Amino acid sequence: MSSSRAVAAAKINLALVVGPRRSDGLHEVATVLQRIDLCDRIDLEPAAALAVEGFAEDTIVRGALERLAAAAGVDLAWRVRIRKEIPVAAGLGGGSADGAAALRLANAALSEPLAPERLRALAAEIGADLPFFLEPGPKLAEGAGERLRPLALPQDFWVVVAAPRAAVKRSTAAVYARFDEAGGGPGFDVRKEQLLLALERCRRPRHLADLPANDLAEAAGGAPLAQELRAAGAFRADLSGAGPAVYGLFHRREEARAAARLLGARARTWVVAPVW
Repeated sequence: MSSSRAVAAAKINLALVVGPRRSDGLHEVATVLQRIDLCDRIDLEPAAALAVEGFAEDTIVRGALERLAAAAGVDLAWRVRIRKEIPVAAGLGGGSADGAAALRLANAALSEPLAPERLRALAAEIGADLPFFLEPGPKLAEGAGERLRPLALPQDFWVVVAAPRAAVKRSTAAVYARFDEAGGGPGFDVRKEQLLLALERCRRPRHLADLPANDLAEAAGGAPLAQELRAAGAFRADLSGAGPAVYGLFHRREEARAAARLLGARARTWVVAPVW
């Protein structure tokens, strides 16, 4: 087996509707996932044993490859190098994107690769949003995030991603716990129906503004940078996932770059495009 390489693109949640906690401890969600051109790089090559280099905090890539080797009945004989660009623990799915990219590369290198449906099931065991990163295109994710439906969303807009420099990242579990403590969850079916109706009408970028807001924003501590992005011309701005990163959508690159400069002192910013 020769070495191979993959791009692992971050995601933003263009909407996130959250229901009450289920009996399994997870929450029912309905969320719109869109990849963006903010990417890690994953290199994989044969090795005597499993080694993951380049990102000392990784657990997802290692865990994904351990599960793949067990499912396929092969030795853990890969060396992976992660080249990070996606900010860590920001609500942009960098760890899951890396894990999915490593799974794709390693599975393709097997003499008998797992079938796509089996690889998706394995990915869902690792994390609810990993299956999204295995295949291209924006998706509606339901259940705990593992049930995916392809979406034909407009892609002709620009995205400002802003990760606040001073933000203290709450764990995703802590954000959901605060959501529960604040009485979040009731009315989920109504809000989900509003999301589905907005998606049916979504034909142009400006229609994305009609999607419901992120239900976790208040539990995550608010998203003041999103308000500033809207003031700077974003036709939609919100928290991504459980934060703390926010995004703003712009019709023109020049507007997006100007908004990113305004936030530069208080946030790390990127101006990127959607990717399929």
